[in-house]
Amino acid sequence: QVQLVESGGGLVQPGGSLRLSCAADTDDFTIYAMGWYRQGSGQGQERELVVESITGGTTNYAAAVEGRFTLSRGSAKNTIYLQMNDLQPEDTALYYCNGRGPFKSYNYWGQGTQVTVSS
Repeated sequence: QVQLVESGGGLVQPGGSLRLSCAADTDDFTIYAMGWYRQGSGQGQERELVVESITGGTTNYAAAVEGRFTLSRGSAKNTIYLQMNDLQPEDTALYYCNGRGPFKSYNYWGQGTQVTVSS
């Protein structure tokens, strides 16, 4: 089982920035797609896609974060970053790193890192 290790969450004021990191504990193979999901703490809130990047292919952002969040790849294999700018209270959530294969032939999750946007 591949482990995804996240870091970089925290508390920030509205309009501020944070950078999340995610690294897989293996470089034996290249993970097909990596990205970030988030889940708010409100009742009934489900885990939703923030951004996903197919290795060597396209990157897709949720409409709510497009233009504010940027996913980038690290120099190490299976490492990604999420630069989050102009954060707003509605961005408050537990952010999960995800790595998957084609058609979710494999599907890995990080432990989650909390992002809180509040004045």
